[in-house]
Amino acid sequence: MTTATEQEIAPSPQPAPPAGAPEARLGRWTGSQLDPRRNSLNLIRLVLASMVLVAHAYYIAGVQSADGTFGPHIDGENLGGWAVFGFFALSGYLITASRWSNSLGTYLVHRIARIFPAFLACLVLMVVVFAPIGYASVHGSLAGYLTTGPTTPASFVFSNALLRINSYEIAGTPAGVPYPGAWNGSLWSLYYEFLCYLIVAVLAMVVWVRRSPWGMTAAWLISVAVHAGWSHGVSALVGGNGDVQLLFKLLPLFLGGGLVQLLRHRLPLHWAGAAVSAAVVAGAIWLLNGWGAQLTAPFLAYLLLWVGSVLPSPHLIQRHDISYGVYIYAFPMQQLLVLTGIQDRGLVVYDIVALACTVPLATASWLLIERPAMRRARRSHGRSRS
Repeated sequence: MTTATEQEIAPSPQPAPPAGAPEARLGRWTGSQLDPRRNSLNLIRLVLASMVLVAHAYYIAGVQSADGTFGPHIDGENLGGWAVFGFFALSGYLITASRWSNSLGTYLVHRIARIFPAFLACLVLMVVVFAPIGYASVHGSLAGYLTTGPTTPASFVFSNALLRINSYEIAGTPAGVPYPGAWNGSLWSLYYEFLCYLIVAVLAMVVWVRRSPWGMTAAWLISVAVHAGWSHGVSALVGGNGDVQLLFKLLPLFLGGGLVQLLRHRLPLHWAGAAVSAAVVAGAIWLLNGWGAQLTAPFLAYLLLWVGSVLPSPHLIQRHDISYGVYIYAFPMQQLLVLTGIQDRGLVVYDIVALACTVPLATASWLLIERPAMRRARRSHGRSRS
């Protein structure tokens, strides 16, 4: 998953004072806003990306519990699903700041530069490195690799290049593994994230929405209602379209984060607020079946932002955001490692080795693709004003 970084945007339209984050006030309750340049959001995103790796390990290694599930689940979602919820809540907060501070053209250029170059590079690397190794492990050579269906390497790149993942296998691989037919099960969410970018782009064009948080509140509540009512007739209105269902599963998290961004001057970050938020989210998840996270998305966003404001983070991680790279490269690396049989030594060893092998790729993605692409976008269309 990818979000704007603190180098791209600052959540407050005024520069942060030298002493620290600007103040926020809710009645007599006073606290700080998130400091846009001294926080631990990069670290939080890295932890969330690692949670996705851990969740996928159960499926990729074929570790199934007696009840038929793969790994721990909460309210029907595995750890990876909850990590994606967290990603979308933080992304909504940061991306809304970017849109409210920039013209439509500048905003779109920055969003495309942030998500597409690294994504396309990942597709190419999968057909040039990962899939050939998987193919050779099955066939003993690369003979026929470029033309083997149902999805040839070239077809894989071109059919998936616009973010919507239409095929997960390449030349019939991966095969002979516990989770065959999918080289990268993480990429699906990027399509819906970009749709959220576009929705926020359109919302900001409505004067009422731009001037008042009530517009974002209404959009968020509508998205929650659509998701909650999906199994009660809403699905029939769109013919049960799976893309619409997934979009409205994730959109409330994104818009909930956006709402917190628009209310940030009135929402001081404080441990008491974080405790209340945690209780509200937990209670909704316990009481509501499958839509508690969506209904409490602003509270989830607030909780993550508070953690980001108090959690110590190494300066290196504050300056370099490799979470996107970890997210997009962990799954194919995990599939590749399965060919070595390392998962037989236990999931803990498997997860540690997978993360250790993924971090160099993620670092290269950040240093060679993501950061240069964002810098080029800023040079050609100006730095995000926020």
